[in-house]
Amino acid sequence: MAEPLGTEPLEPRNADINSLLTSDLIGFGSGIYFGSHHRTLLAFVDRLPLVAGKKAFIFSTSGARNGVIQLPWCNYNRALSSKLHDKGFETIGEFSCRGWDTSGPWSLLGGFGRGRPSPEDLQNARDFAIKLARVCSRPTAARAGM
Repeated sequence: MAEPLGTEPLEPRNADINSLLTSDLIGFGSGIYFGSHHRTLLAFVDRLPLVAGKKAFIFSTSGARNGVIQLPWCNYNRALSSKLHDKGFETIGEFSCRGWDTSGPWSLLGGFGRGRPSPEDLQNARDFAIKLARVCSRPTAARAGM
């Protein structure tokens, strides 16, 4: 996603918040760990100041497809989306795809979803980013745990 957006991904521990907030669009994402984005990303969002109308997007990879079951706890982006909303961000898009899951019982079997994200997943992520690039001129992507 970073290349079509003309930016470099940042780890929350390396991100200068003041510099980050000069971007027109900020991406927040990570792999999904036990139903939620990585805790360092969520803690980073908690440290952000309130903003007014700053545009954001959310991205993730997970062993089970996001929203595969239409129950509140199956929307992996929900907690991050809520935190961003509370900070004043306008979320203009979300992207998720399958990832290689080696947690819990899957570790005994060598993981679930080996080979994911696939080349097709990566192309879909790129296409998503190209659409976002048309919206804003100075994007930045913040990621964690990837």
